[in-house]
Amino acid sequence: MSSAVSSAGTATESGAGFTKLTRLQIARRAAEMIPDGSFVNLGIGIPTLAANVMPEGKEIVLHSENGILGVGPGPAEADRDRDLINASKEYVTLRPGGSFFVHSDAFAMIRGGHLDLALLGAFQVAGNGDLANWTTGDRRFPPGVGGAMDLAAGAKGIWVLTDHVTKKGEPKIVNACSLPLTAPGVVKRIFTDIAVIDVTEGGLVVREMVPGLTLEQLQTMTEPPLTLAEDWRELVVA
Repeated sequence: MSSAVSSAGTATESGAGFTKLTRLQIARRAAEMIPDGSFVNLGIGIPTLAANVMPEGKEIVLHSENGILGVGPGPAEADRDRDLINASKEYVTLRPGGSFFVHSDAFAMIRGGHLDLALLGAFQVAGNGDLANWTTGDRRFPPGVGGAMDLAAGAKGIWVLTDHVTKKGEPKIVNACSLPLTAPGVVKRIFTDIAVIDVTEGGLVVREMVPGLTLEQLQTMTEPPLTLAEDWRELVVA
């Protein structure tokens, strides 16, 4: 197990001997693990924050399904351009070499298998990698599938970024999704506010946990059985 210094001052205390990551820290950890040279789509929610914390020294090209390649971080308020937004309707900037194109071409990139990764949010993830992220069935919040199904089916890899439990404290990583599926068996890695977990043929493997969290505690917040990787490390993000 590797050791590191925690940045607890920017996170939320859990009251259970460990400190949860912030949403930005979840996005940063996922960004750190993206392979150099990847083309990546960022979904709505926590994933869009990754555009602001991309690691230096890597060439990672961010794709937005409304027609952008080379999405950069969010601009200062004075520099906002109403014509430059991502698919989440958030203001963005453009990296050098970036380009714009018609919406249909953006989806041709997705459906044609040209994206290496899609980072998506989730309402539920099953132990076998099933993904539910487009509706909760709550009539107060009309469903909007957007490009989620296209991304889940078309991207070469799907990583989920989410809180580990709901606001009610219920597990979001479940034995079987009770909500309508976005796609079956697509999720390969899950980044939460307390752990990084790989979805493998042999089940869920815990790669990282926040300092102070035990596997037993993590299991109480996760329905499917967990296995701790032999080379697991503490999940610490600046």
